[in-house]
Amino acid sequence: MQGGTSSFRRRRVILCIALFVFGLVLYYAPWELPASVKESGLSGRLSRANIAQLTKGQKEVGEIYGLLHLVTSDMPENEHVLSSTELDPTKPVDWSVYAAGEPKIDWVKEAARIDKVHPIVVFSKTYCPYSRKAKALLASYDISPPPKVVEVDVRDDGNVLKQLLTRLTAHSTFPNIIIQGKTIGGSDNLDLLHSQKELRTLIEQAGAKARKSGLESD
Repeated sequence: MQGGTSSFRRRRVILCIALFVFGLVLYYAPWELPASVKESGLSGRLSRANIAQLTKGQKEVGEIYGLLHLVTSDMPENEHVLSSTELDPTKPVDWSVYAAGEPKIDWVKEAARIDKVHPIVVFSKTYCPYSRKAKALLASYDISPPPKVVEVDVRDDGNVLKQLLTRLTAHSTFPNIIIQGKTIGGSDNLDLLHSQKELRTLIEQAGAKARKSGLESD
C-alpha cells in the first residue's frame, strides 16, 4: 500500500513540474502581434487571451494570399511590382509589402473574398506551350467566375514572382494553377484531373461553375 502511495505522489510531482514548465514557455515564448492589431492601437487595451485569439486568426491565412491579393487587385498590372532589391523572395515577406499601401487589410476576410471572387488563379507565361494548353483546357469548361490569369512574363517582377511561387507552392514551373490558395501543379496535373473526370468536381468544390464538360479526353 505504501508503495502505491509513493508512486502516486511521484506522478503528482512530475505532473506539477510539467505544468510549471509549460506555463513558463507559454508566458515567455517570443510572439508578435499581427500588423493589423499594431496599427489599430488596440494592443494596449487587449488581454493576452484576446490577443491570442487575434493572432490565431492571422496565422490561419497563408502568405500565398498576400501574393494573390497583389496580382488579382484592380490596380494596373505594373503599378505596384515586387522588387528583388527591396525583399528576398526566398524568405517570408512582410504582409505590408503585399498590401501595396492599402491600410488595415483584414487578411482573413481578404482570403475569403479571393476564394470567392477568384477561386482559380493561373500563373502563366504567354509564350509557354504548356501554359497555353492549360488555359485552353480550363476555357473549355466555361468556368464562372473565369480563372484569373496572371501572365508572369509581362510583369516587371516576373523573376520575383517565380521565386515566391517556388517557395510558397513548391512548384517552380509554369503554369502554376492555384485553386483556393493551394496549387494543383501544372499542365500535366490538370490533364490528369481532366482525364480522370475529377476536374469538374474540383472546380465546383471551389465554388465556381463549370458550364461545359470540357475538352474530350484522348
